[in-house]
Amino acid sequence: MGTELPSDDAEAYEKQHVHQVYQQIAPHFSSTRYKPWPIIERFLQELPVGSIGLDVGCGNGKYLAVNPNIFILASDRSENLIKIASQHQPHSALVADNLCLPHPSSCFAFAISIAVIHHLSTRPRRIQAIAAILDMLPPQAVLDQERTDSEKTAGRALIYVWALEQKDSRRGWDKGDEQDVMVPWVMKTKSHDRSNETSTTFNRFYHLYRQGELENDITEAGGSVVESGYEKDNWWAIAMRHR
Repeated sequence: MGTELPSDDAEAYEKQHVHQVYQQIAPHFSSTRYKPWPIIERFLQELPVGSIGLDVGCGNGKYLAVNPNIFILASDRSENLIKIASQHQPHSALVADNLCLPHPSSCFAFAISIAVIHHLSTRPRRIQAIAAILDMLPPQAVLDQERTDSEKTAGRALIYVWALEQKDSRRGWDKGDEQDVMVPWVMKTKSHDRSNETSTTFNRFYHLYRQGELENDITEAGGSVVESGYEKDNWWAIAMRHR
């Protein structure tokens, strides 16, 4: 697949090739996103009862209902996706930019960022987004002094990004391929009398992470990696705020 390299104005580029696309495909996209992935489900289920955390880039909010014993404040750039996520009561959902989260620093027990960071078109912006998430958590030194054994999962962020190494998927990407790509989303709509069907293709920007790249970005953002791995064509990492 060919790629359109980001312009000097990364914000405008992402608005066109990410934000506007999700605004248009939100209901169709949401209908395909309903089953939690195992590692994310485990991460949320292991949190202490009463934990309060963030889902940054929550999409339709499918992870909000995984653990009824925690509270999640969800956010996304897409107003149309937030309207869907808001249906997951009693959790809260609001429109917010990952690069400038409207929350106080160091106040949340956990955070998840699932398939979001790879939509940012430059490495500095990806690192900035990770740093913004980590800033919501207490620094590791504070946690080491305060938490008990039952709170060992507190102060951690789980981050997922699309992998470059997915040669066995239908996309077929692998080492050596272009990392910055445009990925099509095909939305089919039927006429009112259902006699005709039309297809519209929307192209979304993705940065495909190579092995080890997510861990490097987390370190550069001021975090430390607790655990990392590969699941469903994604690289994932659990990180703590180092400073």
